[in-house]
Amino acid sequence: MKATGTGDASLITGMNVQEYFRDSVTAALTNQKVDAAEDTVYYIVNLLAHFTRADRLFSKTSEGVILQPLALIYAEALEAARPEQQQQLLRRLGDVALVISGLFSSSLNRKPVDVDYYIAMGGTAYGVLCELSRGTVRSRALGAIFDELSKKFQRFVDVLAEVGEKSPLNSSTDIMRLYEIWLRTGSKRSAERLRKLGIEPVGGSASLRHN
Repeated sequence: MKATGTGDASLITGMNVQEYFRDSVTAALTNQKVDAAEDTVYYIVNLLAHFTRADRLFSKTSEGVILQPLALIYAEALEAARPEQQQQLLRRLGDVALVISGLFSSSLNRKPVDVDYYIAMGGTAYGVLCELSRGTVRSRALGAIFDELSKKFQRFVDVLAEVGEKSPLNSSTDIMRLYEIWLRTGSKRSAERLRKLGIEPVGGSASLRHN
């Protein structure tokens, strides 16, 4: 189901999205004995809730709706004309890398790059963001979050993997493949199966490409 800005959407469990992921992330952190600052936990929980809308994980381009290669996002960040744009792109790189490597690592089995590439790129992106987050109080607060995400990226990947294994997102179905089929064909059946897994397909039929 859709996750909205008001946070009133629910997964198939009937729970509030943020509440569900907060409980799941907290349990996984405890189980794996990973220490994390409250602000970092809050960031991860909201990140997971945000990406229950599948169209937010993919990018609309002239070639269709694609899972944009991390190297391309990084190149765009380096070439960004404004610091704000550069930070936005680096943040998306880190966020996408964390979610894919944590929740959907099996989808990388068919790709030229594997999960270690996503971990390296995501950790690097958050590390650079930490260095760029100077100045305002809000920037420094975000900088502390990015610093922890960078230094513990692998640990957080493991935490998200446990969350995925125990959530409605866990299924014998390859969710990434299911979404690809929906994008390519507009299949109503695929769309309904995605909704039953707690993911709202949005966008329309288009080609899907991976790294």
